[in-house]
Amino acid sequence: MATIRKLRGRWQAQVRRRGMKPRAKSFDSKAEAEKWARDLESQVDRFGMAPDTKILETTTLGELLERYQKEITPRKRGAVQEGQRIDVLRRHDLSHRTLIGLSQQDVATFRDERLQRVAPSTAVREMAILSHTLEVAIRDWGMPLAKNVVKLVRRPVIRNERCRRLTGDEELRLLDGCDAGQIPYLRTLVIVAIETGMRRGELLGLKWSDVSHNRRVITLTLTKNGSGREVPLSPRAFDALMDWKSRTEVDQSTVFPMTTGALEQAWRRLLIRVGITGLRFHDLRHEGVSQCR
Repeated sequence: MATIRKLRGRWQAQVRRRGMKPRAKSFDSKAEAEKWARDLESQVDRFGMAPDTKILETTTLGELLERYQKEITPRKRGAVQEGQRIDVLRRHDLSHRTLIGLSQQDVATFRDERLQRVAPSTAVREMAILSHTLEVAIRDWGMPLAKNVVKLVRRPVIRNERCRRLTGDEELRLLDGCDAGQIPYLRTLVIVAIETGMRRGELLGLKWSDVSHNRRVITLTLTKNGSGREVPLSPRAFDALMDWKSRTEVDQSTVFPMTTGALEQAWRRLLIRVGITGLRFHDLRHEGVSQCR
């Protein structure tokens, strides 16, 4: 059992176990001292020893995120997007908390603050990064954390069901607006998105070598769920691709040479140009899936 006593105006917790050096630490409140003692005893019961927590007292969450961003994030398919989210996390006040002081309440407060600024789906992704960072720190980097406090915090419920589809003459207006823009392949991109139901990342990562002229299919070797699949091309989609290919440079391997950010900007400008509201590029995927039913 731990000994808790008041000493010179502060509360001191002392843990003695057979086979380990006695450990003691002082706190401003009795509750903090008791919690520290309980956590230390639980780690002794779990690992058979009391870990050195000095590294937890000197390492901040921001420093841990920085290491994760350098060593773990680059190996992921969505490295760019995750890196941007980690930059946001490192600017937040939570990143200044030391690992020894990081609590369940800290994470819950972070969640509530973020929900006032961003969508629940964004908050969930940020919490997932925090959770995995702590998991890697515990399992691979030897950080003597008693538990992953992020896992103890309820995550926001995501309600992003959408049933938005193209109505009336919206498709015609979109295609006419593409012709009026400065991106020569935007019309082809929109047509292929509508006809195939492919995701934005799949479209932007598409290579000409993925397109089979004889079979008229697109072969995706790696998709969001981790497996490959073949996407049949309708005559309209195939003709649009072949027309665009006839106008591209010979050595251009990428079908649609643009970044995700560039597409988002082009899409916003297109909607303004044609006077359409409430339509996301991802809704074109819904349109394609609905047409296949």
